[in-house]
Amino acid sequence: MFKKITRRAGKFAAIAAAGLLAMNAQAAEPIRIGSFLAVTGPASFLGDPELKTLEMYVEKINKEGGVLGRQLELIHYDDAGNASKARNFASRLIRSDRVDIIVGGSTTGATMAAVPMIEQAKVPFISLAGATVITMPVKKWVFKTPQSDRMAAERILQDMKSRGLTKVGLISGTGGFGSSGREQTLAVIKEMGGVEIVADETYGGSDTDMTAQLTNIRGTDGVQTILNFGFGQGPAIVTRNYAQLGIELPFYQSHGVASDGFLELAGNSAEGLRLPASPLLVPESLPDTDPQKPVVEAYKSEYEARWNSKVSTFGAYAYDGLMLAVEAIEKAGSTDKAAVRDALESIQGHVGVTGTFNMSADDHNGLQADSFRILEVQDGGWKLIN
Repeated sequence: MFKKITRRAGKFAAIAAAGLLAMNAQAAEPIRIGSFLAVTGPASFLGDPELKTLEMYVEKINKEGGVLGRQLELIHYDDAGNASKARNFASRLIRSDRVDIIVGGSTTGATMAAVPMIEQAKVPFISLAGATVITMPVKKWVFKTPQSDRMAAERILQDMKSRGLTKVGLISGTGGFGSSGREQTLAVIKEMGGVEIVADETYGGSDTDMTAQLTNIRGTDGVQTILNFGFGQGPAIVTRNYAQLGIELPFYQSHGVASDGFLELAGNSAEGLRLPASPLLVPESLPDTDPQKPVVEAYKSEYEARWNSKVSTFGAYAYDGLMLAVEAIEKAGSTDKAAVRDALESIQGHVGVTGTFNMSADDHNGLQADSFRILEVQDGGWKLIN
């Protein structure tokens, strides 16, 4: 009888030890952060700073002890801005790499191509793309860090109205970002009232000259200002053509070109244009009382010191995405996907580079239009207007 009890006790002890070892092994496993980004290709100005940001802050967090006592592992793929590749890489991250959360999607097209699979797999996803359609209507597992194109339209139109500019000539790209921006601009104008679109032109992603569209807008009766909604090379071409035609109307661009890289592409032609952007481009202009100032300044100095290149608002989207992911995992106390998703949705008062995030069941972006600052190009640099 004694021998039987001893054998049973030994068996239970072995089972307990095995369970403990399994728990320790699980605890030692890295937290896998998946990402698909447009590191090369026409949207590389988005994906390159995003990847650099994720790499440097995963490294920094790991040096500081990781998250929940576990190291972070960044698993990333370059989709080159191609929606089909993005879908394939999202599948690989979910099925083969078995990531705990995804922070990526440089473009709206890449993001939306991956969304159905991500929703089906029930993996938390923080997109770095801006279109309203990403989080409106709300998708249970999908969040994003950039302000929406709708917010950009609201901020631009508010600034126009404050200057007495009510008749707008609109020119937009036909890609996902430009099309969505056009749609949201028209919707905001309809709701806002007092402003109207008097000309509506578009251009394709491969177009290299937009003087015909701009000439049409300039010739429209009563036009007072022009807005270009697009990203990539297109807006820089529009800006140069604008200057070549000698158009003197107030000129606006969208947040899709809020970077020093755009100023380099557009050159002197950009002088005087306005756009909505994060305060990252003008941290020195922020008052000391602004809660974003220390966050913005720290990110700017750390990024530029590490990569010896100018900071980008697009990289900041990745910074905010990673930090939101970390907060959600810490808040959940595990990498259980449902718990992390619930934690993400409940984040309030998270001060990021892009703005202060207040997530909810009805809002998976958590930002308001006033998180945008209106900047103007003056003497080749950015000037905070309001």
